[in-house]
Amino acid sequence: MYFAALLARTEDGWEASDTELDDVETLSDLADLAREASPDDDTVLVLIEQEDAWFGVVRVDGEEDPRIYVSDAAAAARSSYGEILLTDELLGREPGEDVPDLDALDLDGTEDGEDDDAEEDDPDTAAAAASTEGTVPHGPVGDGGILDDLGVSQKDLRSLSQDAVNEIAEALGASEVLETVR
Repeated sequence: MYFAALLARTEDGWEASDTELDDVETLSDLADLAREASPDDDTVLVLIEQEDAWFGVVRVDGEEDPRIYVSDAAAAARSSYGEILLTDELLGREPGEDVPDLDALDLDGTEDGEDDDAEEDDPDTAAAAASTEGTVPHGPVGDGGILDDLGVSQKDLRSLSQDAVNEIAEALGASEVLETVR
């Protein structure tokens, strides 16, 4: 089960709205949707979670490029919503680089029987390894500091689990407004 919400920071605090992602096909579409939620070019967070599998945060600050964090790239890659977030740039691939069919990949975390745990600890290393192997890394990818200035450190973000969206909203002081759209 998926849940997606927009949190827009205003001078009066956070405003939440639920959002349908059915018509969103690209990260650009998602950024445009987020910008529509804040006519004053304030910060907008798009929070997406698939129950017990992964969560993603997209941050849009005015006309700046969106910043992205995904808790588990391999799990998100198996999701139509996750595929929106997993851009070539985020995964360290050249645009248009051929990617093997995910159903054909062995996504158990090992390659040729070797343990990839060390790569999981560093999202940059995992993304670089994925680009050379043509696979999507297990574990987090993206901007771990995406919420630092809002009181959620990279360490905090990486430690979130099953109820990540609610925990993020609580840390931002937006849990009550998020609850209205759940």
